[in-house]
Amino acid sequence: MHKPPDINEYIKSLIASPRMGDQVAWHTLTKASPSRCAEPEKPWPDAIRKILAGAGIETLYRHQAEAIDRIRSGRHVMVATPTASGKTMVYNLPVLENVLKNPASKALYLFPLKALAQDQLRTFQEMAARSPELSATAAIYDGDTSDWHRKKIRRNPPSALLTNPEMLHLSLLPHHRSWAALFADLEMVIVDEVHTYRGVMGSHMAQVFRRFLRICRYYGASPTFVFSSATVGNPGELARDLTGLGIETITQSGAPAGRKHIVFMESVRGPAQTAILLLKAALHRGLRTIVYTQSRKMTELIALWAGSRSGAFADKISPYRAGLLPEERREIEARLANGDLLAVISTSALELGIDIGDLDLCLLVGYPGTIVATWQRAGRVGRGGQDSAVILMAGEDALDQYFIRNPEDLITREPEAAVVNPYNPEILRRHLVCAAAELPLKADEPLLGKTPVLKAVAALENEGKLLRSGDGREIYSRRKAPHRDVDLRGSGSRFDIICAQTGKHKGEIDGFRAVRETHPGAVYLHNGKTYLVETLAPDTRTVKIAPAHVDYYTRVRGNKDTEILEVTGERTAWGTHVFCGRLRVTDQVTGYEKWRIHGRKRISIVPLDLPPQTFETEGLWFRIPPDIQRKAEAEYRHFMGGIHAVEHAAIGIFPLLVMTDRNDLGGISTPVHPQVGSAAVFVYDGVPGGAGLSRQAFGKAEELLAATLSVIAECPCEFGCPSCVHSPKCGSGNRPIDKAAAGFILEQIRKRTPEKLASVRPRILSPSEAAAKDRPNARPECEVFDCPGETKPSGSGPNTGAVPFGGNEAVRTTSPRVREKTGAYLPASPALPKGVTPEPGRFGVLDIETRRSAQEVGGWHRADRMGISCVVLYDSAEDRFLEYLQDQVDVLVGHLQQFDRVIGFNIKGFDYKVLTGHSDFNFKTLPTLDILEEVRKRLGYRLSLDHLARVTLGAKKSADGLQALKWWKEGRIRDIIDYCRIDVEVTRDLFLYGRENGYLLFRNKAGNTVRVPVAW
Repeated sequence: MHKPPDINEYIKSLIASPRMGDQVAWHTLTKASPSRCAEPEKPWPDAIRKILAGAGIETLYRHQAEAIDRIRSGRHVMVATPTASGKTMVYNLPVLENVLKNPASKALYLFPLKALAQDQLRTFQEMAARSPELSATAAIYDGDTSDWHRKKIRRNPPSALLTNPEMLHLSLLPHHRSWAALFADLEMVIVDEVHTYRGVMGSHMAQVFRRFLRICRYYGASPTFVFSSATVGNPGELARDLTGLGIETITQSGAPAGRKHIVFMESVRGPAQTAILLLKAALHRGLRTIVYTQSRKMTELIALWAGSRSGAFADKISPYRAGLLPEERREIEARLANGDLLAVISTSALELGIDIGDLDLCLLVGYPGTIVATWQRAGRVGRGGQDSAVILMAGEDALDQYFIRNPEDLITREPEAAVVNPYNPEILRRHLVCAAAELPLKADEPLLGKTPVLKAVAALENEGKLLRSGDGREIYSRRKAPHRDVDLRGSGSRFDIICAQTGKHKGEIDGFRAVRETHPGAVYLHNGKTYLVETLAPDTRTVKIAPAHVDYYTRVRGNKDTEILEVTGERTAWGTHVFCGRLRVTDQVTGYEKWRIHGRKRISIVPLDLPPQTFETEGLWFRIPPDIQRKAEAEYRHFMGGIHAVEHAAIGIFPLLVMTDRNDLGGISTPVHPQVGSAAVFVYDGVPGGAGLSRQAFGKAEELLAATLSVIAECPCEFGCPSCVHSPKCGSGNRPIDKAAAGFILEQIRKRTPEKLASVRPRILSPSEAAAKDRPNARPECEVFDCPGETKPSGSGPNTGAVPFGGNEAVRTTSPRVREKTGAYLPASPALPKGVTPEPGRFGVLDIETRRSAQEVGGWHRADRMGISCVVLYDSAEDRFLEYLQDQVDVLVGHLQQFDRVIGFNIKGFDYKVLTGHSDFNFKTLPTLDILEEVRKRLGYRLSLDHLARVTLGAKKSADGLQALKWWKEGRIRDIIDYCRIDVEVTRDLFLYGRENGYLLFRNKAGNTVRVPVAW
């Protein structure tokens, strides 16, 4: 008779093993817990009873019944219980009951992974099939769905639509009118594995959900939200931050749990080799095993090594990672579920709730990075109530070594908080443009009810990315389809990585990371192949790479600077003070190092000349008191190396407090910070706008200091290593680093009594001081297209822009036409920068008509050859129009030099060029406002003078350039002058209208009358 696999015998043999027993650093056995059951307050209809009976379920767990009662009453619920606690039943049963009551009822399911959707589709369909009277249907709508099926689903949405965040953002919301049948009958929204929506993606999803809710309101829907999550430290807060809704939380599981062995191993040969040996032993005992690694590459390598050494079991092992084809993933999942596979090696892709059956053993190749992920992975084994085991093989990372030395801390520590910054300004701006493209924004709607949102809207209006309607009541997006420029898993624009030889697409990288990871000369890995980066082109957002066989890898070098913009929190930690707030970080990549792969020796340092990256984020910082610095230096300790080591150790241990990865963080240590007035160590969110990570850790500042000191003091190395104070991404190559000095500094802080807070509060720069600092200019995004009413260049000048205008001086003269039109519109928000006041002065408005066309002289670039038929100039001081002919240009130039501002429409691009054919004067020296240039700078495309005049002033030109050329040939100079004078009057009135209102009006492609902000 075949003996069933016994995990207890496996663990006993491991501990007693002469070869590996001494590597077992710690072992414990958790207790089993019984099930706790309950019934919902309202009995189930017969159809639902059949579904439960068909699944062999006699009664529900207590947390399931409690959640269902709240869902049935229309309350939003977060269920945060361990893996295999039956969360699927919590939302599927109410969805099916809704369909039973109303066959038109709809539910939307959101999953972060495609594999989860496939798994849940099978579950839903199996449940629905057990009750024939139910007409519940389900379908997946994602990137693997064919065009034909997508069209069919849109036309006739199923009872349950299963999709993912990207499809919600890119398909459902921008094309909501095609989904009207879904939105109109939407009763429930299920958000599964919601703990994955944290950090940058969480900030994106907070805005996606807010956009989603406004579309629901548009169709009269008010769905009930059900959130499902692994056990996190702040489940209710997370769901509230993501949606802005009131959420009720259920965290106590009623599901049973078997006994679980927890083993920590100090792997002598390295975690991967140890995992292979443990896996071989498990296979020989018939134990169904899952091996979790920290990278795709390691997943493939362990599967390859294990398969080559496992003999008859080689075909019983499979890797599972992102990048596999959908059919490959589903085959692996099915083989695991039916027992055909004995072992799978996976990245975090199998961390979430995909059903892969009952497993016995979980091998963790390195600490997963968070308590939440550790227990999520551990929950993969023992799901059938049998005894199981989890073995952690520690790597050299700081957190791995911390838990090897403090194993009980992992067992007893509360799960980390999942942090979201709902109003990250960089992310918020992108989603506001998307929201306005979906439906015009209105002043009284909930989306605009927060101060950060109003600030972002004002900034976007000022940049011309959002356009306010003529009556001021609605706001439109300048672009029709901005959604594809928003990457939900990144903080900025995406760079395409292209093979220079073949032109094939080799992937993407976040724009924020591109300079550090794909700089010229960097070694880039893709699908196990090595490439060298040839060029990085920020203007086209492309990286070009070429295949290369090299025996080295690259490590970026650089330096950073930080400026404190705002202090939002301050507190005492041990004997010093810690602050949190907004920072401006300047990150300058200065070069890169080449390191030999074998032997890990540095080959060379290559300098780079790249522009600095400057961004605003959130951070926390510890003040290092001057007396501690003096003590360290008096004992001949390397103070800079000490605070640098403190910075690295704090970042390495940071994920102990907040659910994050050290790669999501940045740090700066400085011996003297001018605003702090002493040495300081900064740790900040490594994404523009901040992800809320440092803000969350600020509340645990003393715990962060204690854990940092513990990592340094307990590490057995002498001078520092990757387990304590070395960082793999240090811009200075971990120099200088002094582990002993770091321990001394932290011990001195622990013993010290802090000063009064008022005496150490950092100094915030005044606006004038901040303005004096050099800052790189942001390049605005734009979309060029022709607007209705725009005329193509002909006759009197091309409608092209030139160098941006920077002045704001103007006068308050108002013509009758402007006064008449101004009263018809609500006043706009001031477009001028804060603190800037326009100064009155004398201005002139200029327009020129030519004798010859562009075609006659060889193109617009030869405007100096076109000749002058007439010039009309308006003088605001004299309030009259002056006329000049070609032989009077010198007199005209003298008059232009008297003005505080010369105004025209395309004056820089055309009129001045015409004048250069008749004068040696440098017209660039004149203080000039070019209205066409200002409008194009805001919108990214051109508008004609006639279009702006008709929409803004209700006026129009009396002729055009071609007519003026014809009149010249006929000798009708007076007609040309009269036509030119009207153009000058219209240009003047546009200037005055913009001066009084802060905007001009035009008609966009959708036919809406909207404002373009102006600042003169």
